[in-house]
Amino acid sequence: MSDTSKTVKKDVAAAVEDASSAAVPMVDPRLLVREEGFKGYLTEFKRKVRGGELGSLPVIIGLIIIWTIFQTQSSQFLTAGNLANIGFFLAATGMLAIGLVFVLLLGEIDLSVGSVSGLASALFAIFVTNHGMNPWLALVLTIVTGVLIGSLHGWFFAKIGVPAFVVTLAGFLGWNGLMLQLLGASGSLSIPDDGPLHILGQRSFFLDQDIAGAYLLAGLGTGAMLAGSLIEQRRRRTAGVPFRPTSEIALRVGALAIISFVAAYVLNQANGVPNALVIFLAALVIIDFVLRRTAYGRKIFAVGGGIEAARRAGINVAFVRISVFAISGGFAALGGLFFAAQTYTASLGAGGGNYLMLAIAAAVIGGTSLFGGRGSVWSALLGMLVIQSIQTGLDLLNMNTALQYMITAAVLLAAVVIDSVSRKSQKAAGRG
Repeated sequence: MSDTSKTVKKDVAAAVEDASSAAVPMVDPRLLVREEGFKGYLTEFKRKVRGGELGSLPVIIGLIIIWTIFQTQSSQFLTAGNLANIGFFLAATGMLAIGLVFVLLLGEIDLSVGSVSGLASALFAIFVTNHGMNPWLALVLTIVTGVLIGSLHGWFFAKIGVPAFVVTLAGFLGWNGLMLQLLGASGSLSIPDDGPLHILGQRSFFLDQDIAGAYLLAGLGTGAMLAGSLIEQRRRRTAGVPFRPTSEIALRVGALAIISFVAAYVLNQANGVPNALVIFLAALVIIDFVLRRTAYGRKIFAVGGGIEAARRAGINVAFVRISVFAISGGFAALGGLFFAAQTYTASLGAGGGNYLMLAIAAAVIGGTSLFGGRGSVWSALLGMLVIQSIQTGLDLLNMNTALQYMITAAVLLAAVVIDSVSRKSQKAAGRG
């Protein structure tokens, strides 16, 4: 063997050894940031802002500004009774917004949710009032009907290739017409204050006028977050991947405990936590788990991020699309029952008016992207807090509906502008 060959082999061996030794100390950047303490988190926050990863920051700042403005104009705005009203009335439209988050994550739209919710309230009223059906069985049949309607929309979209906008626009018109046909000349049906509607209509969780329910919820929520965080920490530590330090977990749980118990105390000055709000929050927790912690949720984000890439990765795109519209239909039907519980009536106005637009606006204002692939189910809560706060605040100031529409439109436009600018910033930073 020549000296040249020996030299080359030595160089190659040295290069491999250097590469191996260099690979050993490689550590996840998130772990390095956390090891720096508060300074590390501040550095990471600045990096995200520069890269366009704003998250829920804009809507939280906007909500603080809205509450500050209305409180300065009316001392009644931040009272316990008014905050309880905000929580009670946001739940119905919020249910529609949860279903729309799924559809928006695909980069699509569902224009039928308002009509489906109105039809659902009419069907429930007919089942219970006209046919004497058990209200819980009527509840199940109503939600199943919403799921089937959504599946039908998804089938036309995924299998036939009809644009979602057209399919759901047809549904918006068709299901609204069927609701008018079912309600007949009277245009409304009264629903007994019984069963599930009685629960949804109650303003105090657990027991009427019992303050224990609010504190029980606060304790359960805090305990669940603590247990979940510790379990995840142990699992990630066992797997040898970066995990949240105990100090961070304690800080997060402590912040949640403060917020939860303060909210419980404030709402207890009125009637407590409305049942509708409790069920809405429970739905958010469950759906958030589905989207972030299950393979199905990851498939939704994958399809929304790129259809062809998702298909090549072996994802059944048609199934994901149909199932997403089915979920949207189911939540629309559930939202219709929430609307019915507010008045114990199914009427021609159920699900009509601007409920569809408000539900879409809530999801977008809360941070779900119209372009698909990015968002969170918690955007339904944040967006509805903004919209319901605006509506309630303007009502306190005796402002007309026209002004409510204009302000909501301005907030929606601002949210879309922020989303567009954020995407451009991410692309410029190489993360879009």
